[in-house]
Amino acid sequence: MRRFSRPGPASRRSPARGRAPGNLPTELNRFVGRRDELAALDRQLAAARLVTLTGLGGVGKSRLALRGASILQDRFCDGVWQVELSALREPHLLDHAVAEALAPADRTGRPPRTALHDHLADRELLLILDGHEHLVDACAELTAELLCRAPGLRVLAAGRRPLGLPGEQNLPVPPMNTADATALFTDRAASVLPGFAVEPGDEAAVTELCERLDGIPLALELAAGRLRALSVDQVLHRLDDRFRLLTGTAREAPPSSRPGSNQGVPPPRHRTLRTAIGWSHELCAPEERLLWARLTVFAGQFDLDAVEYVCSGPELPADELLDVVEELVAQSVLAREDTAAGVRYRMLDTVRDYGAGWLAATPDAERLRRRHRDWYVGLATWCELDWFSPRQAEIAARIDAELPNLRVALEQSLESADDVHLGQYLAGTLWFYWVGCGRLSEGRHWLDRALELDSGHDDARLKALWVSGHVAVLQGDTVGALGALQECREEAERTGNATAAAYALHRTGCLALVCDDMPRAETLLRRALARYREIGELNSNVLMGQVELAMVVAFQGRLDDAVRLCEDVRQVCGDHGERWTLAYAQFVLAFAAWSRGEGGQARALLEECLAIDHSFHDLLGAVLAIELLALVTLDEGDAEEAAVLQGAAGRIWPSVGLPLFGSRHYNQPHERCAQQARARLGAARYEHCLRTGGQLDLDATVARILRPGSPEGTAPGPRGVVRIAAPPTNQPAASPSASGGETAG
Repeated sequence: MRRFSRPGPASRRSPARGRAPGNLPTELNRFVGRRDELAALDRQLAAARLVTLTGLGGVGKSRLALRGASILQDRFCDGVWQVELSALREPHLLDHAVAEALAPADRTGRPPRTALHDHLADRELLLILDGHEHLVDACAELTAELLCRAPGLRVLAAGRRPLGLPGEQNLPVPPMNTADATALFTDRAASVLPGFAVEPGDEAAVTELCERLDGIPLALELAAGRLRALSVDQVLHRLDDRFRLLTGTAREAPPSSRPGSNQGVPPPRHRTLRTAIGWSHELCAPEERLLWARLTVFAGQFDLDAVEYVCSGPELPADELLDVVEELVAQSVLAREDTAAGVRYRMLDTVRDYGAGWLAATPDAERLRRRHRDWYVGLATWCELDWFSPRQAEIAARIDAELPNLRVALEQSLESADDVHLGQYLAGTLWFYWVGCGRLSEGRHWLDRALELDSGHDDARLKALWVSGHVAVLQGDTVGALGALQECREEAERTGNATAAAYALHRTGCLALVCDDMPRAETLLRRALARYREIGELNSNVLMGQVELAMVVAFQGRLDDAVRLCEDVRQVCGDHGERWTLAYAQFVLAFAAWSRGEGGQARALLEECLAIDHSFHDLLGAVLAIELLALVTLDEGDAEEAAVLQGAAGRIWPSVGLPLFGSRHYNQPHERCAQQARARLGAARYEHCLRTGGQLDLDATVARILRPGSPEGTAPGPRGVVRIAAPPTNQPAASPSASGGETAG
C-alpha cells in the first residue's frame, strides 16, 4: 500500500500532534500474539480495498482488526475510523451509525448516505465495520456504494461471514496456536491474580487447558477469570466435566440450542465456545444466572441505575443487585468501562447471545422489554427537565452513551399499536439532543416515523409535530416545516393545548427569520414570548426565542434593543446555569459589538460562543461564530487568516444546510469579508487561503482560534466523566413542566 503524504485534518477525538486522525479506542490490556495474522492483514490491505476478517464468535476478530489498523493508521492521511455495529439492531439505522462515526453531524435534510458520499469523496481513510454479521445485507450494499464513490476509501470488516462483494479479500481468523494461547492465558491470569506465573509443574496443565479450549481467546479469558477461586488443575478438571456434560446434551444446553430449536446443533468450535460460556454460566450462582439473562435486554452499554430498575424483582431485590453485578464483572461476564457518562457495563456479544437464549425461554422476556422501554422514556423525560440547568454537559454525555438503548425503546414503542404515543413522546422529548447536540438527521428519522402512525394521543403527537417543525427549519426544509407547524398550531388550538400552540407559533417565527421576513418574524416571536409568559413556560427553548427576537431587531438596525434582550437572556442563563442558549446570545451580542466597531469585545464573545458550541457538537452555532470571526479577523488586519477561516466555514456548511440559510441578512458579513479579503490579497492568494482553510476540520479550526490566552484557553476536549441522578424508580417519571419567570420582549 502506498503511503499517503497529504496532511489530513485533525480528529474529532483530538489525536496527538502529528498523528493521523481517527477514533480507534485505547487498548485496555496487552495485545498478545497473532504475528502471522497481522502480517497477512497488512498484505491484504495493501492489495485490496475491502478485507473481511471472518471467524467464530470469540475468536478475536475485533481485537485483531483494531490492532492491525492501529499499526497501519499512519498510512491513511485521513485516518482510521471504527464503526461498532454490535449494538445496532435495525438495518435502516446503519447509515446514521456510519455517518455519526465518520463525519460531522449533518443538520441538513439530506439522507445520511448522501452526506457520507460527500464526506468521503476526496478522503483517503480506512473504515472498520466491526460486528456486521447481523446486518450483512445492509452492510454489503452500503460498502459497495461507498467504495464506488470514494476512490481513496478502504474497508476492513470483521464478522462471522464475508460481505460477498466483488474484490473482497477474506482473511479467516483461526484460533490461537498453542504458544500464543498459553501466553494470552498467562497474561490474563496475571491480571486477575497478581503474581501469577506458570510454574514448571503447571506447564502441562496450562497447555492442556489451552488446547481443550481450542485456543479461542474468549474462552481463554473466561477460564483465566476463574483463577480467582480455583487452581489451574481445578479449572482443568471442572472444564473437563463441563465438556462431557454440555456438549451435545439437551438437559443443560441453553434453550436456543435444545433439540427442536431453529438454530440446530452448532459446529464443533461453536460447541466448544458455547461450552466454555456454559461452563462459566454453570459456575454462577442462581441469582447471577438470572441477572445474566435479564441484562440481555440492553443494547451496548448500561449503568447500575438502569439495571436496578429494569432487572429487579422478588428474586433479585434492587438493593442486592450491586453485589450480583460485581460478581458478573469478576467472572468476565460483564466488562466495566469508565466513560464520559460515568461507570458503565457491557456484555460481549457472544455472552449476550447465550444469556438471551435463556431469557427467551422464560415468560419474563416481554415484561423485561417493557421495563427497559419505560426506563428510557423516563430517563429522556428527566434529561429534558435537567437540560435547563448547570448539568447540560452531563446530560449530553448521558444521552450519547444511552443512544443505543434509546433507539431500542423508540423501535419497540413504534412497533406496537398500543405504544405509538410513547414513541411520539420519546422522539419529541429528545428535542434537546437532536437540536442541541447536532443530531438533526437521526431526530428527523424518528420523528417522521412516529408521525406516520396514529397514536390516538393528541398531546404526544403535538409535541412530535412542533419538534419536527423545529428540526425542519434548521435543516432548511421550508415546506416540511410549514406543514408540521401549521398542523400543530391548528390542532393545539382545537384541543386547547396552549403549550404546543406557543411552540408552533415560536418556530413559525424562527422560520420567518431565516427566510428574511423580519417584520413577520418579529410579530410572531413577540406573540410566542407573550404566550410563554402567560402559561409560565421558561426553559432553553423560551430563551432561544428571545435570542432569535434579538437577532431580528439587530438585523433591522436596532442594536440597543438587541443588546437589552440578550443581556436579559445572559442573566437568566446565569441564574439557571444554562450554557447552550447562552452561546447564541453571545453570538448576537458579538454581532452588535462588531457593528459598533468594538472588534476586541466581539472576538471575546465569539470565542466563548465557539467553545460552548463545540463542547455540545452544535455545528450550526459553531459555524456561525467562525463566519463572524473571519470578519473580525479581517478588521484586525489579518486578511489571510480571515480567508482561511472562511474556507474552514465553507467545509462545515454542507453538513449543516444551506450556507447562512440563504439569508441576505446572515450572508451580509460573509460577503463583506470575502470582497475585502480578496481585494487585499488578490484573487490567487485569497483562493489559496480558502483552500488551506478547507482542509481544516472543525476540531482543527477551533484549536486554531482558541489559542492559549483566549477566554476559554484551548479547544474543549472530550466531555468529562460525569454522573447525573436518574429518575426515581418507585414512580413514573414526571412530565415536563413549566417554571415561572419573566421574559423580556
